[in-house]
Amino acid sequence: MKQFEKSFTQQESIPAQGIEDAVAILQSGRIHRYNTGPGELAETSLLEQEYAAYQEAKYCLAVTSGGQAMQIALRAAGLKPGDKILANAYTLAPVPGAIHACGGVPVFVEIGHDWLTDISDLRAKAETSGAKFFMLSHMRGHVADMDAIVAICEAFDITLIEDCAHTMGAKWQGRRSGNFGKVACFSTQTYKHMNSGEGGFLTTDDEELAARAVILSGSYMLYERHGAAPGDEVFRRIRLDTPNCSARLDNLRATILRAQLTQLDANCERWNARYQALEEGLRGRTGVEVVERLQCEAYVGSSFQFHARVPDIPALVAACGARGVELKWFGGAEPVAFTSRYDSWKYIDDIPHLPGTLNVLEKTLDMRVPLTFDVDDCDMIASIIGEETGQLIAN
Repeated sequence: MKQFEKSFTQQESIPAQGIEDAVAILQSGRIHRYNTGPGELAETSLLEQEYAAYQEAKYCLAVTSGGQAMQIALRAAGLKPGDKILANAYTLAPVPGAIHACGGVPVFVEIGHDWLTDISDLRAKAETSGAKFFMLSHMRGHVADMDAIVAICEAFDITLIEDCAHTMGAKWQGRRSGNFGKVACFSTQTYKHMNSGEGGFLTTDDEELAARAVILSGSYMLYERHGAAPGDEVFRRIRLDTPNCSARLDNLRATILRAQLTQLDANCERWNARYQALEEGLRGRTGVEVVERLQCEAYVGSSFQFHARVPDIPALVAACGARGVELKWFGGAEPVAFTSRYDSWKYIDDIPHLPGTLNVLEKTLDMRVPLTFDVDDCDMIASIIGEETGQLIAN
């Protein structure tokens, strides 16, 4: 019986250039992003310039986490305590956490069989909820029908904020994920597409939102030291009525990320080769349903999801785990590690019953696809899952 031996949480090494630059920063002692000489752009500012260019956005702000990027985006976009915010129900805890921390009230939107936002439910709740914002999570890298979503947001004067923690490098109809809404948020936490341990970005083409975000991140009056920010005149309009939330990225993590950004597109192709091996290996297996991707979606397959059609999903998770394959189940009533269901976030008042979402999540299994795996590893993983689902059904 085959046994998988590699870790599902082991990441690749930081590129040699990033390690060299990080050591230089440590030796200099100038880790804080504003600890610079006259006319010098810090590593963090250079990173902001480079990521703005990559994302094809006018402005970019580097912050301490994707969660902080979402909080800052909401505040900079004008969220007031008590405002309702649409949010797809299939997401991870930092998303409702950011909404709650800013005083917003989430209005959860159903998902479909393919884990994408249910467009009809979104339209109905946009019309009836009075929500002023939509925090759209491209959960696990699945990009919904952005043309339909943008049209609904425009029809009901809703500000679209994109959570692109899982879609850095992805596109819809040739346009980068994150460039559909007013502002986009990215994560560089260890298990995302670039790894700085913790970290994130906010990108936007809106000059006032960008200026507010910079002040919110903790720039004090040092905003001129940012690499991809509006001009001084924009900051002068908003600098005294925007609070400081201290969420600055530091130069050490910026050096680590700058070295990885040059490899991002190549790594996206490597992820997709592994994803496609899993997809091919599981397609047609007894007890497994592979959901086909949309042709207009250029995805990044750094994780893999499928529907399990077996009588006992916890037993399948345990059986695969015993053979070294770590699966996460989104249908469990209790949170486990990073995985939780929307109705477990008890700090939210009036949690709705969403039968469509619950029906989808009760059969949804998920796994990481680190680049420390190769294509042959993914073939073996698919084989193990297929054998265990077949065994459960046969019994």
